[in-house]
Amino acid sequence: MSLLSLAGVHSFYGNVEALKGIDLQVESGEVVTLIGANGAGKSTLLMTICGRPTARRGTILFAGDDITRMPTHRIARLGIAHAPEGRRIFPRMSVAENLLMGAGGAAPAHFAEDRERVLSLFPILRQRRNQRGGTLSGGEQQMLAIARALMSRPRLLLLDEPSLGLAPLVARQIFTAIRELNQRDGMTVLLVEQKAQDALKLAHRAYVLQTGRIVMTGAGRELLADREVRAAYLGA
Repeated sequence: MSLLSLAGVHSFYGNVEALKGIDLQVESGEVVTLIGANGAGKSTLLMTICGRPTARRGTILFAGDDITRMPTHRIARLGIAHAPEGRRIFPRMSVAENLLMGAGGAAPAHFAEDRERVLSLFPILRQRRNQRGGTLSGGEQQMLAIARALMSRPRLLLLDEPSLGLAPLVARQIFTAIRELNQRDGMTVLLVEQKAQDALKLAHRAYVLQTGRIVMTGAGRELLADREVRAAYLGA
């Protein structure tokens, strides 16, 4: 059984259909990447998994539970964490306070252990732990957004454009952290990423979205070598 399974999922904003019958699976321990042009529906897909917006048709299963119309807070408690596009950290709170907020659904007994784990993954946050989130650099805010999501001890981590707006060196640090989370901790990751080449190198499998529909799927390395994918998304 897949950890996450979407079957025939349709999602709308008002009368505008954003997702048009999505079929997608994520197996436990995988990194799965979604690539596509702006407006293809990638972020909407992640948000629909989290219950906002709610899928109007189709089914979303997580670890065998039907979460299609489940409220967002219950979905989070089942073990799905979302680091959204734009980071959306709490800017007036310190790094330490942001991490505390992320741990809201986890057992308090594990807090110190989990905090140490994310601070080891992103050592700069240890130095910044008493600094307000809004005063961090863009890369540090992205690290904090991922660290905050990890504090809930998720079984599935949804990452939306983690390298957006970051310098190449910082983006590489983010991708290295994702790889480490997957290979060292077995973290399952569903990744939306504009840097398609880096994302496909990282992914076990990938899906290509186009105007709300999946038009191609395959192993990350296969799509990286595909002529159509390279022409459309890799500038080759």
